[in-house]
Amino acid sequence: MKKLQIDRSQMFNASLLFFITTAVQIGVEVHGFQSIIFKDAKQDAWISIILSFLAAHIVVFVMFKTLEMYDSDDIYGIHLDVFGKYIGNLINLILIIYCFLVYFAIIENYTEVINTWVFPFLSPSFITITLLILVIYTFTGGLRVMIGICFFSYILPLWILIVLLYPLEYSNVNYLLPVFDNDFISILKGAYSMTFTIVGFEVFNVLYPYVKEKNKAKKYVHLGLLSTLSIYLFVMLISLTFFSGEQLERAVWATLTLFSIVHLPFFERIELLTICFWMLIILPNLCLYAWSAYRGLTRMINITEKKFIIIFAAIVFIGSLFIRTRTQVEEMTYLFGEIAFCLVFVYPFILNIIVNIKKLFSKKKAKKSGSN
Repeated sequence: MKKLQIDRSQMFNASLLFFITTAVQIGVEVHGFQSIIFKDAKQDAWISIILSFLAAHIVVFVMFKTLEMYDSDDIYGIHLDVFGKYIGNLINLILIIYCFLVYFAIIENYTEVINTWVFPFLSPSFITITLLILVIYTFTGGLRVMIGICFFSYILPLWILIVLLYPLEYSNVNYLLPVFDNDFISILKGAYSMTFTIVGFEVFNVLYPYVKEKNKAKKYVHLGLLSTLSIYLFVMLISLTFFSGEQLERAVWATLTLFSIVHLPFFERIELLTICFWMLIILPNLCLYAWSAYRGLTRMINITEKKFIIIFAAIVFIGSLFIRTRTQVEEMTYLFGEIAFCLVFVYPFILNIIVNIKKLFSKKKAKKSGSN
């Protein structure tokens, strides 16, 4: 088993996990997650959001329980220890492919938004190449640079939330009533629909060895989840009170529609500014998923960061040539959401059980050998 090589200069303080959590969870999906949840939970969609984050807190708790058993190893090393070289590397390969798929989905969704709202006649390939070059530049700066981007992607876009207060002038609180009118199964379906929107915290399975104060890591991740919950809940409540049910169900990008009604004296179409500004918000998503894939690949082969990210970007670009229509993007996002649910919300429990069983057998074996 190849040991994890940790560059001490790339380690960071646990408090930064708060910003990383929010940065990786708020991405391009926030543009139109409302209609997806509303189709299932209707006016109780805000309850679905709370339930989805409650599930995320439980998963994070279990995830850290597993990581704490190994102290200074990541999920890739845990797989190799628990399952052995061949099965461990196979599971690691699945996680690497998952990181690639999420990265690809983010790129495609953001490219579509840019093409639809800002530059309808600009080649999607040009937008994709521009994003990939930006990620390559950031990625080669190292982990601490990516974490610095996470900090700024949390602080700088806060003005966007203030702008979203403007539609409250036209909101109708009665749209939220009656509360709990939908059955619990529908509300759970709405929570399930949030899967692809709130994933991202699974990157801590790879980041954990690089945290300096590991005993404080869990606390800051949970605080980050609460921060993300407040943002998604804020956006959803404004959307539910502004749009009627029929309007929200048909709205592909409800958040962008909310921005489009805001008219400032010095800026006519503020949604264009927010879409372009969103590049700063999705950049940490892209960088950390690419970095997570890179850390897994280094367990199998020797490859430099620069060579990896160039090959990774080339594969993403080639894949983007086959996705062009809105229907294809929706189908791809839905499929990746199902994969993410299995790997992010189900698999951590299975892994934790297997690790505990292995540790139990190891202790019993150690006792027997000690008594002999």
